Amino acid sequence: MEKHQPSPESSSEECTVLEAPPPDPNGCLLHTGKVVELYCSECSCAVCDDCISGDHEGHSTAPIGPALELQRTALKDRLESAKTRLPQISDTLSLVKEILQQLTNQRTSIEEDIQSSFEDLHKQLDVRKSVLMMELEVTYGLKQKVLQAQVDSLLRGEGDIQDSCTQTEETLAGEACAASLQAEQGLAERLEELTNQGLPCHPEENDQLDLILETDGLRKSIHNLGAVVSTSAVASQSEAMGAGLEQCIVGQPASVTIVTRDKSGGACRSGNALLSAEVFTPDGSMVDGDILDHKNGTYEFIYTLPKEGHFSLALRLYDQHIKGSPFKLTVRRPCDIDPDVSSPPTTTATSSAANATPSTGSSEGAKRRGKSPAQKKKASKRASSALGTPRRKTHNPIEDDLIFRIGSKGRNRGEFTNLQGVAASSTGKILIADSNNQCVQIFSNEGEFKSRFGVRGRSPGQLQRPTGVAVHPSGDIIIADYDNKWVSIFTSDGKFKAKLGSSRLMGPKGVTVDHNGHVIVVDNKSCTVFIFQPTGKLISKFGSRGNGDKQFAGPHFAAVNNNNEIIVTDFHNHSVKVFTPDGELVLKFGSNGEGNGQFNAPTGVAVDANGNIIVADWGNSRIQVFDGSGSFLSYINTSADPLYGPQGLALTSAGHVVVADSGNHCFKVYRYLQ
Repeated sequence: MEKHQPSPESSSEECTVLEAPPPDPNGCLLHTGKVVELYCSECSCAVCDDCISGDHEGHSTAPIGPALELQRTALKDRLESAKTRLPQISDTLSLVKEILQQLTNQRTSIEEDIQSSFEDLHKQLDVRKSVLMMELEVTYGLKQKVLQAQVDSLLRGEGDIQDSCTQTEETLAGEACAASLQAEQGLAERLEELTNQGLPCHPEENDQLDLILETDGLRKSIHNLGAVVSTSAVASQSEAMGAGLEQCIVGQPASVTIVTRDKSGGACRSGNALLSAEVFTPDGSMVDGDILDHKNGTYEFIYTLPKEGHFSLALRLYDQHIKGSPFKLTVRRPCDIDPDVSSPPTTTATSSAANATPSTGSSEGAKRRGKSPAQKKKASKRASSALGTPRRKTHNPIEDDLIFRIGSKGRNRGEFTNLQGVAASSTGKILIADSNNQCVQIFSNEGEFKSRFGVRGRSPGQLQRPTGVAVHPSGDIIIADYDNKWVSIFTSDGKFKAKLGSSRLMGPKGVTVDHNGHVIVVDNKSCTVFIFQPTGKLISKFGSRGNGDKQFAGPHFAAVNNNNEIIVTDFHNHSVKVFTPDGELVLKFGSNGEGNGQFNAPTGVAVDANGNIIVADWGNSRIQVFDGSGSFLSYINTSADPLYGPQGLALTSAGHVVVADSGNHCFKVYRYLQ
């Protein structure tokens, strides 16, 4: 029989585990039982007596104690050195994460810009299609009317002659007698009259209806439409050089060349990098200059300094200082420069940031932009200009009504993406519905940025596509939200109060307030005008889709005149209509065309104190002025800085006209003589 061995678990005896004694920290790893008391400086290791007589024979040794202290001291130094890198790494990590987030935001912004731009193109094509179809119908109708009238005239003449001939033939078939003499004389006169009548026996119109539609050039333009622009330039590798860093003379232009490079130091070969330059005077003010983009990766900064002294030049690429920036400049008078001295000039620029850690850039510096810069641009973008301080132009007031323009395409304050509605308050504020940025921006009458509010979303208090804006006498701000299909009411400081029309509106575009404090909403989709109390209660509505007097085709904005009548721009019907609050038509004026008093899709509308009506003519990119009866008076001169697809329009408390120049991503304020 096989005898089973007991398992460890079934053993009744306890097992004792013997652990090896801990190694001696001062023991030699090669010779057991030996203690290391020396340090071999040639091999950088601890040794015992046996080691010295063996592999380390003849090597220089020293007591182990001082060597350990030196090693500890060196290790502490290395530790401190490594720790000093952590803040730099942390700052760089934060910066790179911020750049990555900005890159992602730029991608999203450009996606929306592409969508918006092509939607605008589709809209313009649809408008042009409607215009052509209307021209076709009008031209056909005029020619058809002439030809049809000629056909009717000939048919009547033919019938009259045939009837008279038949009657005469019947008379001639009978016997001649005295009784029929008078009747036959009447027939003869009738036949002579019909024979000599002036019937239109030649075509009075032709059948030509041709279409000239040159699409080849358009297709080519569409094929090459747009470009995504970028560069691999980084500030840490880019550098500046040139006489402007070596010698600066009062009142004489100085030039600095900036060479952009990628992360490996390779020269970039394309332009459009976001570069800024700021020259600071000893008193802290700034001197402007120009940056010229050579489109080959190099840029030239040209500036002129007004006085001698010590100046500072900051060159930033994507908000980061390039190598050596900021530079210290010593500016001298021309008489201080000896033209006969061949040695390098004493006036030099020095770097105060050669060993600086990556900088996030001054908050006063240039902001990131999604679009490539212009060929020649202002080098110093001050915070005030970025936030909307007007840059006034020298102009002839007889030839140019423009006072100032504010904005460019972007998402920062003072920048816009598809701005739509405009309102002006009695307290000297201009409000802009920044549609694709999902916010409302507020400026002073002088163009100074004040504030903005708005959070993107589809919940109450959020904005998805604000298109119209108005100010209630109470100070509340009323916003038409096209995509959310309701009107939101905010306090004057941007706090949400209420919404109205959410179960009735389909696509509110424009909004205004009448003399009773009622909210008037122009619903673009349903082609209806709604009148609400601020509480949301519907008072009345009027309008439907069509081209009749009380119908609309894509109405846009509204205004109220001194009689509390509602003036509505009828976009696709190319007209302006005036109604009583009950929806009865009072006046209609305008037709499709480019002449005085004609429209190509009217949009914004306002009324002055005298009852004159100011209308933004979207397709013709102009602003027209009419009297209260709809008679054309004049244009507002926009030729110095042409409009491109104007939208909302309002009169400021200072009596100027402000218009949303949607295609140019800015708003403009014009002089207006009432």
